[in-house]
Amino acid sequence: MSRAGRSDNWGFPRWRGYEGARDTATIRLCDRHGCTDPGSCPAPKSPNSPERWMFCQRHAAEYNAGWDYFAGLDAEEAAQREADESRDNSGYRESAHYGWAGSGDGSRSRDEMRALDLLELEADADFEAIKKSYRAKAKLVHPDVRPGDDEAARAFQALQLAYEVLRAAEERREWKG
Repeated sequence: MSRAGRSDNWGFPRWRGYEGARDTATIRLCDRHGCTDPGSCPAPKSPNSPERWMFCQRHAAEYNAGWDYFAGLDAEEAAQREADESRDNSGYRESAHYGWAGSGDGSRSRDEMRALDLLELEADADFEAIKKSYRAKAKLVHPDVRPGDDEAARAFQALQLAYEVLRAAEERREWKG
């Protein structure tokens, strides 16, 4: 016969789950009428007010879709607030100088990104778009089209190098995949 007050929790490791307490856990529900999902996303009730609604993710997204950050401000106040926030967040823009921020999802090397910039393409361009852009730009600066033009010859060599970098990267991806 076991005693009613005895616990099976003897310290670490725990033999029960962390939510295995006998008392009920308090979960705040979404403030949208009729929603039974947990309300874990705070949303302001009005501009510059500390009071918050607590919505589920779906209703928070719906609420924020129509939210105007500059509502209730005249043009001068809105411009001042935008300038203050731009000043406070300018470090993100500055970090691009050091190569910490940039376009792409991280799957391309820095050389590939430079080559794409030279071809004036987005970071997610496929190889068909790369070939098309290379051919169009190469036709403009090809030495046969512009004989004796040193600047066009340098531009053509840069385009060739960019294409070779991207072609080699594409071949590596196909070989791995």
